Amino acid sequence: MQHQIVHLYVFDTLADWEPGYAIAGLNNAPSGRFRVMTVGVSKAPVRTSGGVAILPDMTLEELAPSQSAMLIMPGGDTWDQGQNTEVLEHARRFLAAGVPVAAICGATAGLARAGLLDTVQHTSNAREYIQATNYRGSALYQDQPAVTDGNMITANSTAPIEFAYQIFKRLGAYQHDTLEAWYGLFKTGDPAYYARLTELMSKQAEA
Repeated sequence: MQHQIVHLYVFDTLADWEPGYAIAGLNNAPSGRFRVMTVGVSKAPVRTSGGVAILPDMTLEELAPSQSAMLIMPGGDTWDQGQNTEVLEHARRFLAAGVPVAAICGATAGLARAGLLDTVQHTSNAREYIQATNYRGSALYQDQPAVTDGNMITANSTAPIEFAYQIFKRLGAYQHDTLEAWYGLFKTGDPAYYARLTELMSKQAEA
């Protein structure tokens, strides 16, 4: 099976917890369709907010929308320090090519500064936080944990589960009932969802 590649942008201070559910869920989806590859400004190791070293699989120069199913952009301290600008032009190219972009936390502010949230419904850490970027899309801000509008997915820093849910839904990584069981389990911890999720994933893997 030829995998669809989802690219995860990695950089120093990356907030480990924000893309965690999404990348684990994609790499372990019962369809086996997806693989996550990390992409950095260079192939030099980066260190996350939690102190984990990541060696990027590839560089931004090698990144092409035609070879990707989605670009995921996590948050991190450096977004509000004026860094990570290199990836924003790639996000623009992805969207122009009809390839989804998913951003959470500080990455949403980066998109706002680049003018990429001016015409789509979106969310962020707080209305006041993203308004500080002086972007032009404030009328389209949604006070929600995660929002999908076309090929743009945005989420706030406290919504990694909702972020993953929207990513899975946009990519069709899970069948509808399986996705709802996954969300119910991780959002509520109710063991009934675990039994349902196990059953559904087993059936999907066998199909």
